[in-house]
Amino acid sequence: MTKKIPIKKRRPSRKKSKGLSLQLKFAIVAILLVITSPFYYGYVLKIASATWFWIRHPSEDKNYRTYESYQIKIPKKYSVHGIDVSYYQGKIDWQKVKAMDEDGVNITFAFIKATEGVLTVDPYFQRNWREAPKAGIKVGAYHFFRPKKSGRWQANFFLQTLSVEKGDLPPVVDIESLDGVSPEKMRAELNAFVIAVEERTKVKPIIYSGLQFYQEHLATYYKDYPFWIAHYYQPKLKLQSNQWKFWQHSDKARINGINHAVDFNAFNGDSLLFNQLLIP
Repeated sequence: MTKKIPIKKRRPSRKKSKGLSLQLKFAIVAILLVITSPFYYGYVLKIASATWFWIRHPSEDKNYRTYESYQIKIPKKYSVHGIDVSYYQGKIDWQKVKAMDEDGVNITFAFIKATEGVLTVDPYFQRNWREAPKAGIKVGAYHFFRPKKSGRWQANFFLQTLSVEKGDLPPVVDIESLDGVSPEKMRAELNAFVIAVEERTKVKPIIYSGLQFYQEHLATYYKDYPFWIAHYYQPKLKLQSNQWKFWQHSDKARINGINHAVDFNAFNGDSLLFNQLLIP
């Protein structure tokens, strides 16, 4: 009798899944969204730019780095930057000034020379005073002070030349030398100037001076006034933070729209503190 050979039952074959899993599809879509995003390319370009910079400037202080377009070193801890101008800079294209930007450094404000002594009006003042705000730049006017002249007369001459408006920076008095008079005489006339300006504008004027002149003749006498200090080519202004509002740290900046070198300044604070300084 022949034995029956048992027939093995065929198991149903499992069909291989065609295509990609849902999770993998989501992952691919997510990656594509990232690499096609302008933010991604901006991030990559920023890293590449920073890397290239450090290759070219291997030993440079990261807190006082060179900005190629401005052609100067700029202290990096400050976020509000500006310039000051006079007739020396000639006719300025303020739209180009405002549009300039390198790694987040751009021009927020401009101090503009208005007058000097009791007779001289800067020939470009009215144009600069009109055109800079149109470009979105905050402005403040300054007077170049002559200690031999009456401080009150100089204040009256300065104030009749400009119209201070809400949103402007406080007016500035630029005092850089004794001009042959004693420190006491200089301060007497300067007192008359700042008092007259404060009475008319209802704000304390900013006092501009070089670091050494400030330390020798002004620091202990004008503690309640905001100061703008000139001290060039240094990574840090060696004064206590509460002693100054603006720092003129270079006189060699190159700015789009201006054909001559320009003074470059940093504000001691963020944009909120800067706005609080503006005339209400």
